[in-house]
Amino acid sequence: MTNTTVLVFILILGVVSGLRSMTGPAAVCWGSRLGWLGLAGTPYAFTAHLPAVIIFTICAAGEWVADKLPKTPKRTSPAPLFFRLLVGALCGVVLAAAGHVATGAGVAFGAIGALIGSFAGYHIRRALTVSAGLPDFPIALLEDFIAVAGGLWVVSRF
Repeated sequence: MTNTTVLVFILILGVVSGLRSMTGPAAVCWGSRLGWLGLAGTPYAFTAHLPAVIIFTICAAGEWVADKLPKTPKRTSPAPLFFRLLVGALCGVVLAAAGHVATGAGVAFGAIGALIGSFAGYHIRRALTVSAGLPDFPIALLEDFIAVAGGLWVVSRF
């Protein structure tokens, strides 16, 4: 796999983290657990351990529920946005190790992807629900599906 391909995958996983912040790390843990990422012997080998898979999967599922609640803050608010950028960058570091590219590039591409995913996800969902008049719940479920499928697709390519 070329460095460019790895960076594109990191960017896409960053977008996933921008859509659903905990889905990116959950996908990384599943990819590591299933042997797709080849992180044995790296500081990120812990992601293959069952407790990590369970914890991050539960966090992701909790976020899928919380996203549907009316009191959940916008993902583009400062604190949620910062968290998404941080998670995107961390996922980028792990994928950079798996793909043998520079850590700094993983951080940058993961964070940029999270920024793109946060704002694009917010504006697309808002356009579909407010402008097009579609109900929010099915759109939110579609967004969950896109994040999960996208995350698993990325980690399965390694």
